[in-house]
Amino acid sequence: MKQRTEERRESLQQSIRQLMGHTDLPEDVFVQAIEDALHVIALRHYGPDAKVSIDIELDSEEIKCHVPKTVVDIMHDFSTEIPIEEAQKLDPDAKIGDILEVEINPEEFGRIQAQLGRQILLGKLREAERDLIFKEFEGREGEVVVCYLQRYDGPNAIVDLERTDVLRTEALLPASQIPPTHRYNRGDSIRCLILEVKNNVTGEQIVVSRTHPDLIGMLFEHEVPEVYDGQVRVMAVARDPGHRAKVAVTANEEGIDAVGTCVGVRGARVQTMVRELKNEKIDIIEWSEDPITYITNSLKLKTAMIRRVELNEEEMTANVVVPDDQLSLAIGRRGQNARLAAKLTGWHIDIKSESEVPVSLDTLFKEDGNEEADVESEDNAIITELEEQSLENTDIFDEESTNTENSSDTESEVVDNLVESDKDNSEVSKE
Repeated sequence: MKQRTEERRESLQQSIRQLMGHTDLPEDVFVQAIEDALHVIALRHYGPDAKVSIDIELDSEEIKCHVPKTVVDIMHDFSTEIPIEEAQKLDPDAKIGDILEVEINPEEFGRIQAQLGRQILLGKLREAERDLIFKEFEGREGEVVVCYLQRYDGPNAIVDLERTDVLRTEALLPASQIPPTHRYNRGDSIRCLILEVKNNVTGEQIVVSRTHPDLIGMLFEHEVPEVYDGQVRVMAVARDPGHRAKVAVTANEEGIDAVGTCVGVRGARVQTMVRELKNEKIDIIEWSEDPITYITNSLKLKTAMIRRVELNEEEMTANVVVPDDQLSLAIGRRGQNARLAAKLTGWHIDIKSESEVPVSLDTLFKEDGNEEADVESEDNAIITELEEQSLENTDIFDEESTNTENSSDTESEVVDNLVESDKDNSEVSKE
């Protein structure tokens, strides 16, 4: 009998160590869980008022259960009393009325209590593991982790979240957090963003996402060393999960091309992220403090293609006017380009063609002001030219007047000379 008990104790030790090999729970947690399980089934067997003590020592491979019992002449209650004959076998000096710590044989509990103890033990271990997982992942929301698809639970996916080389934890990937174009198979390795960590009793404690915009920002940090080091900063991200994304970046140091750095040589860096996101197109644009420049960049249009941008800073709206042949390109397929640009910049963007948008009053006033300035400058030029011509005409008139006077004087002298010559001739004829 004693040999059989020892064999069962050794078997229990092996079972405990096997369980410990599949989890990172410390040994004292296992010991405490076993003690709690034995305590519960002992109370079920001996009554709720029984003062049961459990002592487990794994090193010496001893599991002892004791219950205090009163030494009596005639036993009426098995859970609290022990006959004097049995008491003296344990302690020869025992007397009626003494209280002895009597060792309990777990085999007395029966099969039903054993099943109950097993359930209690597993429940305690799951509870301890949940607390451990919550402490490990608490505060790690927004972090990217490697997951492996395990199974589908309806539309939702259950993934194994990699913790160590051996240990993994189940996490929930809801259908709302899966891009509509993505399809995963069992065992696929995918990167997910930790969306939420819950300390709940049932269900998965960790919720992950494949559609959150921050996933792209974290992928940039993993794939672009300059982003990780802080030389390049991701300012904003807008996504249409599974289809297209826009990322605004800027350089924190002079001499760094933020867009080119993120794209990589021959697009190597951005292509790595595109493959991870199942061919989701990524537009990388230059961030700018100037709203007009930022909006222009976000639309991925050349500056020459945009006729004007009118801003209403109070309502955060921007009216963008483009040529008629560029309207469809600016709006994008099903409005995707304009929608993502609005999410990225934070402005409500309204894109229209030149033919369907009247000229705004501000533009008119600006153009009228320019025209008035042009007219005024032209008038001043004409006046100056006229003044110059007037001065020239005055000089010519003065010369002509002088010439006229001189000619008049000459004519007068000629007339006088003629008159005198007539007089002389007449006098000569008389003589």
